[in-house]
Amino acid sequence: MITQGPDALAKTTRINLLFDFYEPLLTEKQRTFLKYYFHDDYSLGEIAAEFEVSRQAVYEHIKRAESVLESYESKLKLLTKHEALESWIVQLERCASDPKALASDSLASELETIAAGLRTSQSGD
Repeated sequence: MITQGPDALAKTTRINLLFDFYEPLLTEKQRTFLKYYFHDDYSLGEIAAEFEVSRQAVYEHIKRAESVLESYESKLKLLTKHEALESWIVQLERCASDPKALASDSLASELETIAAGLRTSQSGD
């Protein structure tokens, strides 16, 4: 189901992050199949054998769970907000660790920009 390459890695990473945020909202079977497939790197055939179901059934459960995760994210945007906050924190840390920035007149302006970004991230706009 997952193709090789950077897109596959990006997809796996995204699904794992979405899973971290929305795991409690999934059914037990969706949680189990996603964990086996994405966390434990089981193949569809291995999962099918473990649960005595067809590969197609496993595939459908996983695809449905992915769709549900994306649906939750489109509505709640927890991952999007988290990534925005992480980005602002990195900028804040960069300002704090740059001695030139600390002595510069533009520090106040940069901190105001970061504060505005954090407020926007927090409100979800």
